[in-house]
Amino acid sequence: MMCLVVLGTGVIPNGTQAETLSLTTATVEDIQKAMDAGALTSEKLVSMYLKRVDAYNLRGPKINAVINLKTNALEEARLLDLERKEKGPRSLLHGVPVVLKDLFDTMDMPTTCGFLPMKDSIPRYDAHVVKKLREAGAIILIKANMSDWFGTPKPGDQSTVLGRTVNAYNTDITPGGSSGGTGAALAAVFSQVGLGSETGVSIRNPTANNSLVGLAPTRGLISRTGQTMTSFNQERCGPMGRSVFDVAALTDIVHGFDVEDLLTKDSIGKTPAASYTSFLDINGLKGARIGIFRDLFRKGPMHAEGTKMIEEAIAVMKAAGATIIDPISTGLDLFPILSESRSNYYEGQFSFEMYFNRLGPDAPIRSVEELLVKGGDLVKPRIRQAIMEFDSLQHLNEYHAILKTQTMLHTLVVDLMEKYQLDALVHPFKTVPPEGHLERHLEKDNPLSSVTGLPAVLVPAGYTKAVNGPISVEFLGTPFSEPTLFKLAYAYEQHSKMRKNPELTPALPGETIQY
Repeated sequence: MMCLVVLGTGVIPNGTQAETLSLTTATVEDIQKAMDAGALTSEKLVSMYLKRVDAYNLRGPKINAVINLKTNALEEARLLDLERKEKGPRSLLHGVPVVLKDLFDTMDMPTTCGFLPMKDSIPRYDAHVVKKLREAGAIILIKANMSDWFGTPKPGDQSTVLGRTVNAYNTDITPGGSSGGTGAALAAVFSQVGLGSETGVSIRNPTANNSLVGLAPTRGLISRTGQTMTSFNQERCGPMGRSVFDVAALTDIVHGFDVEDLLTKDSIGKTPAASYTSFLDINGLKGARIGIFRDLFRKGPMHAEGTKMIEEAIAVMKAAGATIIDPISTGLDLFPILSESRSNYYEGQFSFEMYFNRLGPDAPIRSVEELLVKGGDLVKPRIRQAIMEFDSLQHLNEYHAILKTQTMLHTLVVDLMEKYQLDALVHPFKTVPPEGHLERHLEKDNPLSSVTGLPAVLVPAGYTKAVNGPISVEFLGTPFSEPTLFKLAYAYEQHSKMRKNPELTPALPGETIQY
């Protein structure tokens, strides 16, 4: 007679290994495994995420990250479940909910850019990355709050559309800009994975502030078509998630050539034929050469606690078998140079016009001229000033000087890595916790990745004692070295196990499935 063992709510044959899926810690691999076993459906998964949004977005800690929620998400999930039964899954994201920063165009939901005059703007076309997500079977569940792209919100708020989004680790601190809604939604587990964007640090800042994993990709790896931009040069789209695996899986879907964004031509022939997830290896640090980039370590009492966490992260890497080369330095005082190296002020109006032209004749704002007229006093003074200051970049000496500085920094960092035969540079993204909503730290992050176009992966490194503020370590690589960065970041993640879910948004009943 077969003996049965009861585990949780399930009954399994004696000797059979039970599997457990917990929503707040599951990777997309875990989710697909449970779906393949018949223990989970996309409809059930979406339902669980919707319950969390209901419990924590406008109630409980009131995260307030959701600008728009997909109304027919459960119906879409049921259709994807049926397709799975008939044909199998399209990808690791089949039936999986995604949160988007609300500057990625979605033809079935408004794209507000956080700007009140655009709250009802529904684009004619999906952004390129959104189209690829849909083709992969992903469900666009949430359009998330963000730092207002065009307007000036109230002090401490993110946008003129939704106001203030708070941090799930401490509601008194900011989730960060400008992809803060995506970061807060992922930390509170409102969706499985998400997309942010950055001109300077806006993927990495909310990644760090919300104790997530994020990729600021090589310039040209991921298309920006249908994404609101301030800089056609620096702007990037970045995958974000709660694990390295999920960020690698999302990168699989969204990367690649797009004829409408010719920067992506640089990626042709430089991306792996295999999945980015195939490079993940718990022993990936063994034998790796890691350079400690001391130029990006800030000094002073306010940085001491965060710096200590980065030093501890380096010790974990060394214990995991990495060869640590310390220090690595350019010999320059980088922070003042970086503060003057962003091109977005000059490129903004041209990037805006490119975006507005794509929206179509029925859009509430169709040009930069209409932005100024219809936006009125809400429009940021800096945008208004830049539009009035110049109408061409052709002979603008200060702009050309910035581009030369960016090229110089790119070459300098790549040459350093080649000189010391490094797999990655490691440094803090910042060594201070997220600010209070009305505070502004002058000495905090670094835009090196964005002004050089080099790829960076961030991984949680700890939490400050005073405010429970997350701190992250950054892995910086040479162009298109994402496979190596994912391998190193995954090994560090698995050896350090630093990430913890926010106590303010705990697991709800029914979020653990045993099978």
